[in-house]
Amino acid sequence: MREIPEKIDSKFRFVLLAASRAEDMMKGAVSKIDDPGRKPSRLGLDEIQQDLVEWGYGPVDESKTVADSEEE
Repeated sequence: MREIPEKIDSKFRFVLLAASRAEDMMKGAVSKIDDPGRKPSRLGLDEIQQDLVEWGYGPVDESKTVADSEEE
């Protein structure tokens, strides 16, 4: 089992990030790890684990807040 990086909050997010990175590589993105014989899925996992790829949760939707959803 791979260790999940400290800044990633769940196994689910770790897998999603790695899969997204692998998909990018299959579409033509250059891997940040020089190992031409490895599959994009493994490279994606390693890149995320080694913190070689920038990622974020996306923009915060200010129109939806916890307070708003509690009032409904």
